[in-house]
Amino acid sequence: MQSQTDCFCVVIQKTILSHACSGAYPADFSGNHRCILPQGKTRYFPFVNNTTSTGSNEFMTHQLKSRDIIALGFMTFALFVGAGNIIFPPMVGLQAGEHVWTAAIGFLITAVGLPVLTVVALAKVGGGVESLSTPIGKVAGILLAVVCYLAVGPLFATPRTATVSFEVGIAPLTGDGAMPLMIYSVIYFALVILVSLYPGKLLDTVGNFLAPLKIIALIILSVAAIIWPAGSISNALEAYRTAPFSNGFVNGYLTMDTLGAMVFGIVIVNAARSRGVTEARLLTRYTVWAGLMAGVGLTLLYLALFRLGSDSATLVDQSANGAAILHAYVQHTFGGAGSFMLAALIFIACLVTAVGLTCACAEFFAQYLPLSYRALVFILGIFSDGGLQPGAEPSDSDFDSGADGYLSAMYRPGGLKLYPQLVA
Repeated sequence: MQSQTDCFCVVIQKTILSHACSGAYPADFSGNHRCILPQGKTRYFPFVNNTTSTGSNEFMTHQLKSRDIIALGFMTFALFVGAGNIIFPPMVGLQAGEHVWTAAIGFLITAVGLPVLTVVALAKVGGGVESLSTPIGKVAGILLAVVCYLAVGPLFATPRTATVSFEVGIAPLTGDGAMPLMIYSVIYFALVILVSLYPGKLLDTVGNFLAPLKIIALIILSVAAIIWPAGSISNALEAYRTAPFSNGFVNGYLTMDTLGAMVFGIVIVNAARSRGVTEARLLTRYTVWAGLMAGVGLTLLYLALFRLGSDSATLVDQSANGAAILHAYVQHTFGGAGSFMLAALIFIACLVTAVGLTCACAEFFAQYLPLSYRALVFILGIFSDGGLQPGAEPSDSDFDSGADGYLSAMYRPGGLKLYPQLVA
């Protein structure tokens, strides 16, 4: 029998320590119960009957199945791999030339090492950046968390996922006018809102469906880059001849994935909770595993993309950006079908990242605002859509111009100043 009932719970850091449910249940009862949180809000949790000698109902300890652990790792990897993560490494590889692997080491430290360490740290404190910042004081910690969520959410990162996916996949087909971007963004954020409304199903929608599609496409691209190089390794630019490690280190820093990790931590923890895991020790373990799996996947992906870029000097000018390099390579290797594959890959990559950011921001602000999670999802989605309407029109994958350039110009100065404060 499936049903729902109200339960009053004792919750610390969103982990249920005890609860009392109204009504009596038959021995075979299994369903969902509605937990009344201290703020008066409600959340649904899996309930398993475990009647003690005193007649009280308690939670049983749930552990994730191997399939769910793998899906959690896939989901975490997919959340991190946005369009920028696919575009940056080929550009570094092309410019670094014969020094590509020295630059790659620096890049991996800041683009993989720091985000994974952030996920581990968040797992230890319960999944929220506001908990991680408690040493600086409650008020200051919450304010810092608000700035972080806004910066990597609706003010920049979320609307940017729409502009990047449009410029890479749609603009070459429809032109770079404002009207195609507006129509595309409305459809795009409608999908983001639809998926984000059901955070308890992220393991199914992302971990078991969207993430595998993305990973398959990335594997095809990565294997092709290794076995079908476009040419020989290019000569390095002057900056990479003199300081390849430092330049790689800075470019990895500019991916801003550590800020993303601070936001995604709570999404990962809640995905595990959606499978009935409530014990803090298990939540920490699964979150750490997911972070490590994502780190391994990111490392392998970046190494393949560095190789792709370093071998592409015969296809593009050395000043070309990552999008131009990828377009040239897939056209050279796969022909016309390559452009459609790249467009689909970038679309899925951006969509998954936008969903993760929207879920995380809605989850965070629902704790402090008199609004429900679902209402916040709609507000954040509409705000993100409206955030990319002003500004110039996008232009042919040039990520320093167009709508994406407009957003970058707004965010980059403040973002680069905010990043060290949050890392510290």
